[in-house]
Amino acid sequence: MAGCAQLSGGSSAPKTSDGWSGRMSLRIESEPVQTFAALFELRGSADSGDLTLTTPIGSTLAQLHWAPGEALLKDGNKTRRFDSVDELIEAATGAAIPVGALFGWLAGRNDPVPGWKPDLAQLGNGRLQAVRESPSPRADLRIVFERS
Repeated sequence: MAGCAQLSGGSSAPKTSDGWSGRMSLRIESEPVQTFAALFELRGSADSGDLTLTTPIGSTLAQLHWAPGEALLKDGNKTRRFDSVDELIEAATGAAIPVGALFGWLAGRNDPVPGWKPDLAQLGNGRLQAVRESPSPRADLRIVFERS
């Protein structure tokens, strides 16, 4: 999978929400290797938020929205519902990315997630890398961002 992503905030995001935008890439060491890349805009929190993924030329790949009791993926003219934000993210990107921890990592907290190792050393330069060692296959998430 290849593309770009962008996130846009929604009215359901909490008042204390944070926002980030930039580029993300995900490489899954499966056979064959899978890759996903997109521009993104992320707003909200692990509990309630929005993520928009777009291509470099501005075409929307997907719009994700989650809140207590709902997880929605708008993909073109289709809207799909999921039981959890984790299932929603996996459907959109091809891998289970720990959304709760992602908000923490972007905010500079080394929130632990089994199997994942975040590298927060470059956060000050707007860069985050996290590697999933287990379960297999290995996944490498890289984000270049700015706070919005």
